[in-house]
Amino acid sequence: MGEYLKIPAVLMRGGTSKGVYLMESDLPADSGLRDQVILAIYGSPDIRQINGLGGADPLTSKVAIIAPSVRENVDVDYTFGYVGIKDAVVDYEGNCGNMSSGVGPFAIQQGLVAITEPITKVRIYNTNTKKIIEAEIPVKDGEVVTEGDYAIDGVPGTGAKIVLNFLNSGGSKTGKLLPTGNVVDEIVLKDGKKVRVSLVDAANPSVFIKATDIGLTGIELPKDTETNPDILELMEDIRTTAAVMMGLATSKDAVGPAVPKVAFVSAPKDYFTINGVAVKAKDIDLVARTKALAVMHKAYAVTGGICVSTAALIEGTVVNEIVGEQAKVRGTVRLGHPSGILDFEINLEKNGEKWQLDKAGVSRTARPIMDGHVYVSRRVFG
Repeated sequence: MGEYLKIPAVLMRGGTSKGVYLMESDLPADSGLRDQVILAIYGSPDIRQINGLGGADPLTSKVAIIAPSVRENVDVDYTFGYVGIKDAVVDYEGNCGNMSSGVGPFAIQQGLVAITEPITKVRIYNTNTKKIIEAEIPVKDGEVVTEGDYAIDGVPGTGAKIVLNFLNSGGSKTGKLLPTGNVVDEIVLKDGKKVRVSLVDAANPSVFIKATDIGLTGIELPKDTETNPDILELMEDIRTTAAVMMGLATSKDAVGPAVPKVAFVSAPKDYFTINGVAVKAKDIDLVARTKALAVMHKAYAVTGGICVSTAALIEGTVVNEIVGEQAKVRGTVRLGHPSGILDFEINLEKNGEKWQLDKAGVSRTARPIMDGHVYVSRRVFG
């Protein structure tokens, strides 16, 4: 196999996502060459990613790059990347909470963290957002526990419960929980219509709009965008307009594919998931739909879920206007998405006129699928 270089890799499912976990030390130091190697690993650009490990879906075309950290009170550094499917690009603008759930198990397996049973806490520095994530990983007999009875919607079966606490995650990219200083802003759509939105930056910057304000029910599913592609075009119009308002881009044409997030929200209501499972209004606090790159997300991004749940508890936002009253009392938000329900514990405080997000917690499962070496053609290296 002299035509190829072998790079150590672990293919893992993290939450409702899947991707390749790589050690930074096994990749080229040059960032451009590193991205070419990652694209080759995934078989991009190609709509089927037939020549690599990519799954031809935004939720399975993600990469996690791990390194031991030199930062005080941090175990590992973690860089997340969206790997382009049709485009030859690796986007590092934001983090993925689902992939974050695999970082702790990977770090323990690689010997980067001292083991404490029954729970090993792994402190992770996410380089994308420059924020700390504390992961609680179950361990037994010196090994990560992956089997258990905890279930998450969007993943068949059960697994061991992993708790992720995103610490001080307000202002992940813009430096402000409310990037414009307002709980509600007004934007103008391409058709000239003015709509109310809320711009919030928690774990990942996002823009939220009421479904009813753009002629939707709120319980649309990914398949509905196939018959009505205008939904995605409208969401992209809102997303790119908001990006400029948040200071994330100088023009709509300069906005990256992953950040900010965009979602339309509605009050709790009954609906069916993509698998035909009934979700009852009484079991959720709000309904939300978001994008995963160029398509509607089949579930909901964890970091995006933190943001919408935080927005739900900030008085006056468009999300706060539709969220169930019990969520405001509990501080726990049950989010209804296309694959089921996702729960978030939000520690949010208001000091005077300023909101402070101290911690956002979510539980996930993760498991290794394969480890070994991935073959990369020497031609990539020139």
